[in-house]
Amino acid sequence: MINLIDGLFEFQENCVSFLLDKTADDQSKQTIIVKSPTGSGKTIILIDFIDKYLDHVNPKTCFVWLCPGDGDLEEQSQDKMEDLLPNRVTRDINDVLLQGFVEGSTAFINWQKVTKKGNKAITDSERSNLFEKIADAHRSGIQFIVIIDEEHRNNTSKAKDIIDAFSSKNIIRVSATTKEDKLSEWYEIDELDVINSGLITRALYVNEGVNNEVNYDIENEYDYLIDLANSKRSDIAKEYESLGKAIRPLVIIQFPNSSNELIKMVEEKLASMGFNYKNGMVAKWLDNDKINIDNLTPNDGGPIYLLMKQAISTGWDCPRAKILVKLRENMNEDFEIQTIGRLRRMPEVMHYDNSLLDYCYLYTFDEKYKESVMKNGNAYELKRIFLKQKCKTFTLTKQTRDLDFDMLGEKETLIKAYDYFKEKYKLDKSFTENKKKLENHYFTFGTTLQENVRQGKFIKTEDIVDQEKGSFIGISFEVNTHKNGIDLLHSIDLIKREIGMTSQKTNVIMRHLFYAKTRSKYKLLKLDNREWYAFIINNAKKIRDDFADLTSDSSKQMNMSLVPKTSEFKIPLEELYRYDPSDTDVEEILSSAYAKYDTSMLVEGIRSKSERLFEYYCENNDNVDWVYKNGDKGLQYFSIVYTTSVMHQQLFYPDYIVKLKNGEIWIFETKGGEVYGQDKNIDKQVKNKFNAFKQYAESYGVNWAFVRDKNDKLKFNNTEYYDDLSNDSWKPLKDLF
Repeated sequence: MINLIDGLFEFQENCVSFLLDKTADDQSKQTIIVKSPTGSGKTIILIDFIDKYLDHVNPKTCFVWLCPGDGDLEEQSQDKMEDLLPNRVTRDINDVLLQGFVEGSTAFINWQKVTKKGNKAITDSERSNLFEKIADAHRSGIQFIVIIDEEHRNNTSKAKDIIDAFSSKNIIRVSATTKEDKLSEWYEIDELDVINSGLITRALYVNEGVNNEVNYDIENEYDYLIDLANSKRSDIAKEYESLGKAIRPLVIIQFPNSSNELIKMVEEKLASMGFNYKNGMVAKWLDNDKINIDNLTPNDGGPIYLLMKQAISTGWDCPRAKILVKLRENMNEDFEIQTIGRLRRMPEVMHYDNSLLDYCYLYTFDEKYKESVMKNGNAYELKRIFLKQKCKTFTLTKQTRDLDFDMLGEKETLIKAYDYFKEKYKLDKSFTENKKKLENHYFTFGTTLQENVRQGKFIKTEDIVDQEKGSFIGISFEVNTHKNGIDLLHSIDLIKREIGMTSQKTNVIMRHLFYAKTRSKYKLLKLDNREWYAFIINNAKKIRDDFADLTSDSSKQMNMSLVPKTSEFKIPLEELYRYDPSDTDVEEILSSAYAKYDTSMLVEGIRSKSERLFEYYCENNDNVDWVYKNGDKGLQYFSIVYTTSVMHQQLFYPDYIVKLKNGEIWIFETKGGEVYGQDKNIDKQVKNKFNAFKQYAESYGVNWAFVRDKNDKLKFNNTEYYDDLSNDSWKPLKDLF
């Protein structure tokens, strides 16, 4: 069974936390809208939210999960919840009609079965019975929370009648294409976070390989587009085969409505290429015409072409789908985004460090379609550029984490935390004195929770964020270990991220250190249950910061032998770089390792100040042969392993590799500089990274340095790290090359 709490990606955890915060707060708006890109794991997010809500907020709640009628999405969602949370109670519509709604349960209901005119899935009497079961639940004190999955498909008057009948505490609407509503709480998952997780492709290519000289008014555009798609499919298939992957890439051909003649012509085109229904290479999924769909979704499925219209868009997953041929028609924008979303899933939920396999492809002459996709963020303002010939032979050894190497265990981490707090705050065996000493360092004690609340009269909305206007007042209220369970969960989650351990283990460490009833010789305080709750919640950020200092303290590194795994690094043959399309005064950066890399990629918001200064410095330096800008996450990029003081392995990605004309290779990491004496570097792990970088350079005989900016001038350091840029270890970069 998957451990949901510890198995989520950070962006998924953040969404769960948002949902918990809003549903636990009686002052929040009733409706919560979540825009969740297709492939982001919205079902996992919702299941984890339900689990934590029932544990920490209100167990006397029944969740109603409404799904659109197309396909069997409600069965898929119910099956997933039963698989991940076998101890939670689930119900379908038949269970509800027979047994009613049960507290602590989740009822999965197919929307079509209760709203669609003429649908006989349930009778009129059963539909009336559904309302009776809702009323019975209310009379027994059950609270409802309604989840509307793919909410853009459920916007009808009948749907509203059913939703209103639940009189739910909250309504959570989730979709990849939902729109922000000022009357509702709003949360949007950043698609870049989903990409970086490996769940979806790095990007979408639109019409790759289309010749600029092609006349877009050619009579049989499908012929041209299918040829391009088939060539790409063949290349992808060969690449999977070379990696030993039993994955057959699928090409989706999407037709306009009323296109029977066009479907026939495409079928003839495919048959002339050797692909037809009889040999199992072609599948069809239309309203009343389905062929070869039983073996469609597995990664090694038989068909390599699927002919479809709109009906397949919702609740259908086929991660091997890599290519979409969209034949000309201006369709509904929401469906277009949904379709692209289906195309972007990765078949093995990971990137392959392969430019061909880590992307998906759209071929279409429908310009409005492409515009809507670009507008909605499914294809980014990216420019594809290619590596220069002289850089293709360059290699370097990169490090990756040794997953067989265990970080410090729970007890060892506890001991280090115990020693850290004792040393920093001069604590001893007297719990009374320890409490006084921590109070002197502004730790809060007692059984009340304290918050700062903004107060004042604001004429303009923008004035609310003006710290000079209005005021903050402190409020406090008695802790309730039931109602404030969610606050404790958030506090533990805040701390755990610095330790690199699970929420459960972090909770245990906090109890050993500060909770009276936990037997431990590593105890600093003896707080009762309510005091402990209040202490952790009120002081979560201070404790978090202390653990950040502990894990970043290079002087506290344990003498444990860690030998990272290594592999060969080559600069990617092609790269997608963000750029500012509004920048009209563009010049090519000739020192770049990539051809056509230009100044539109060096603007604020894309590059930090130190990065911009460094790249321009290299561009204007006659000693530089080429400069490679490394990525900041991903298997295809150059990485070095460092460890925290609790031996938690982390990767960092030095920003630049530079080759000088004399043949020397230099690797640089840029960090925030200094302005008017204020340190701009916010990376608390900087010393651990610096030391790991130094050790790597010594091991492999490479040149290296950290680079920071001060007063628009760059300084480097490759000896001993100091935060103060006035220290002699920081020298002008111009003295280096």
